[in-house]
Amino acid sequence: MHLYMNIRRRNDLDALQQDETYDAVIVGSGPSGAILALELCQAGKRVLMLEAATETGKGFDGYQSLLTRFYSRVGKDNQSPFPVNPNALMPRGSELRKLASGETNSDSYIVQSGPYVSDTVYTRAFGGTSMHWEAKTPRMLREDFKTRTTFAQGLDWPLSYEDIEPDYRRVEREMGVAGEVEDHDGLDLSFPPGYVFPMHGLPLSYLDQQVGKGIDGSSVVLDGQTYPIKVRPYPQARNGVPNDKYDGGEGFTPQGAVASYQIDQGGRCQGNTNCVPLCPVQAKYHSGKTLAKAFATGRLDLLSQAVASKVSIDGATGLVSEIEVKVYHDPDHSAHRTIKVKAKIFILAANAIETPRLLLASGLKSSSGLVGRNLMDHAYLLNWALLPEVAGTFRGTSCTGGIVDLRAGSFRRNQAAFAVDIHNDGWGWATGSPFSDLQQLVDQRNMFGAELQKGLVDRLSRQLLLAFMIEVMPNESNRITVDPSYTDALGNMRPVLSMTIPDYTMRGAAYARQFARTIFSRLGAQDCTAYDPGDYGLVPYHGENYAIRGGNHLAGTHVMGTAKNNSVVDRDQRSWDHSNLYLVGGGSMPTIGTANVTPTLAALAYRSARAILRQLDGQTTAPSGLS
Repeated sequence: MHLYMNIRRRNDLDALQQDETYDAVIVGSGPSGAILALELCQAGKRVLMLEAATETGKGFDGYQSLLTRFYSRVGKDNQSPFPVNPNALMPRGSELRKLASGETNSDSYIVQSGPYVSDTVYTRAFGGTSMHWEAKTPRMLREDFKTRTTFAQGLDWPLSYEDIEPDYRRVEREMGVAGEVEDHDGLDLSFPPGYVFPMHGLPLSYLDQQVGKGIDGSSVVLDGQTYPIKVRPYPQARNGVPNDKYDGGEGFTPQGAVASYQIDQGGRCQGNTNCVPLCPVQAKYHSGKTLAKAFATGRLDLLSQAVASKVSIDGATGLVSEIEVKVYHDPDHSAHRTIKVKAKIFILAANAIETPRLLLASGLKSSSGLVGRNLMDHAYLLNWALLPEVAGTFRGTSCTGGIVDLRAGSFRRNQAAFAVDIHNDGWGWATGSPFSDLQQLVDQRNMFGAELQKGLVDRLSRQLLLAFMIEVMPNESNRITVDPSYTDALGNMRPVLSMTIPDYTMRGAAYARQFARTIFSRLGAQDCTAYDPGDYGLVPYHGENYAIRGGNHLAGTHVMGTAKNNSVVDRDQRSWDHSNLYLVGGGSMPTIGTANVTPTLAALAYRSARAILRQLDGQTTAPSGLS
């Protein structure tokens, strides 16, 4: 039986406008929206999901069509599987980079107005950015939730690690996380006694092991403190070997990992290096797996090619009365029909750029004025080197291990923390390898024929890329706004991004560069890192240049807090100003620490689902403060 059903079709629009039986309308089909849809539908609620893009990617055939497009594209970036859709545009790295060369903002979806040009992207497609994510699932650390109190940096959360820990476990079950609890020893984390991840951890790649041989058991000194370092595996949301000790010995059944008929949900990880953007066998989690179960309840309707354009407020009650939606028939044409959808609860689950963009375009700035402000993203600093011996680069998924011992520590009073990813895919992100290697071997070393083939294999097999994921603290000047001068094909205002990389982060970047040199020295590797002075992401700092890349880890634009004057939403992600409106996702996060944001925003979605169900059942009427 096909797993996707009850799809609301566009010829139902007249009936849809008159339908007032929905308990909730969800804007966006990424992980937050998918988890909320499943939780609400399984509780007997009726839900309408709005997706701005087409349904391409839904089901096995749709996913395969995206894979085919990816294979045929010359450029293999995160967005290459997804056709350009003028009615639901999304940022693309190639377009953003034009801005650094003097091109106008009309050439990119995101309008960039700040001194720093960000190449961060997100995917507007069925499944959202889970369609291209790397699937690493580290939890945030305990101290990440109280950086203001502990380090006089950033903002404190209205939640603690202990508050969110049970929902991390729910995320790990839903996404089928593969990992080992013992790999987190010494980190500022805790797990319930006897807890194991649903699946055994994926093995470290041969490259990880070679790096580990050179550095495990060594240490570095930072701010007078000594930090032992070693290579550790990352927990990952991809199908592996089920752990029979999970759930008190009940074990875990992976989604689609054990039977070929479960083609909608995927097979077991085969170690494909091109798992970003798309896993060839769907071993990697994406929110379509969760949505398949939600559709199976018969209570979820999907309206695709439906762009939410305005959130309307009832002036008398302050409640959201409806969402205005532009429904287009053809992605290549802007002809559309505008409808209005109603529900008891409205949930914006777009992302930390699209959600504030919609709110600001609707004239909703919140009592605190913080909608769109405090934009955060991890700042990536790439360092690359050539190892003295063949190290098996290009074996395993994009990133299987890294160095995470400097995610926490007293040094965070003075500089940003970071995690270090060891990339199994060579220098592709940093230099455009292997094309750059081929050009260099031919043009500079005059290689050809068998000599060129041997030289290329030798060079690629010794490449090491260290990607430093550096924390960025909230800053109200880093923000998303809108401007009627910049609109898309449907007349919706595009997001305007203004961002700088703060000194706190750059101090972390400067130390990261030193740290990379230390690692390369211990490995006997040739440091090949060189930042082009004309790089679009160049940030000068204390006489040195650093090329900063975006992390695609967006957060902070509708932060949660303790009251309506210091935040946009409460600790359940419920709007302080409009009690039937929930703003879910990374935008609610007051800080991002050094963890990929998806596990945390997914955990918050479970919290919101419980609050929404209480509200729908008449148990609550107002946002929750700390009292």
